[in-house]
Amino acid sequence: IDLGLKYFYKATDGTEVENPKFLRKSERKLKRLQRRVSKKQKGSKHRRKAINRLGRQHLKVSRQRKDWAVKQARALVMSSDLIAYENLQVRNMVRNHHLAKSISDAAWSLFVDWVKYYAQIFGKVQQPVPPQNTTIGCFDCKQPVQKTLSTRTHVCPHCGSVRCRDENAAWNILEKGLRLAGLSTAGHVGIEASGQNDHYLSQAIDLDKSAG
Repeated sequence: IDLGLKYFYKATDGTEVENPKFLRKSERKLKRLQRRVSKKQKGSKHRRKAINRLGRQHLKVSRQRKDWAVKQARALVMSSDLIAYENLQVRNMVRNHHLAKSISDAAWSLFVDWVKYYAQIFGKVQQPVPPQNTTIGCFDCKQPVQKTLSTRTHVCPHCGSVRCRDENAAWNILEKGLRLAGLSTAGHVGIEASGQNDHYLSQAIDLDKSAG
């Protein structure tokens, strides 16, 4: 799986899980509650009540995020024999002030912790892989293809491969994961990947038409 912000994750079988964005959806209400706290006199009973309301809303968001992560992790583990994912250094990534809130809201670390837990419970293989080059590397020819964050379609100028950016990364992650887990890539890599280029080429053409 490739963890991201547009999709929470995308798998090699084409499964797309939307990012729930619990914090973003509650942001307006949280700001309103925060303003109410600011307007109350410090030390007053009304201020304490306002602080409690704000705290309960934050707790609600936290519980929503955890419940969602637990259910997604369990479903993924139950439907898989091996789960390969990037070993992301979230603490370093949140230093990017433009993406910090979205990354924190995604709660990748929480999700991965539950994937590890359920993998152990149900006897499945979970394999973290180094994130280097999983996005820019072309799965088909292994050549680097530079992309910006806004580039959603992987188009390789070297071999002509065209596929979803996140799915290309997911295949690279799977290949690394199988290798690190000491499993053969034969029979895994390439089965689902074959025949996908025409599908994503038509998607890329449609995107170009809508953009132009």
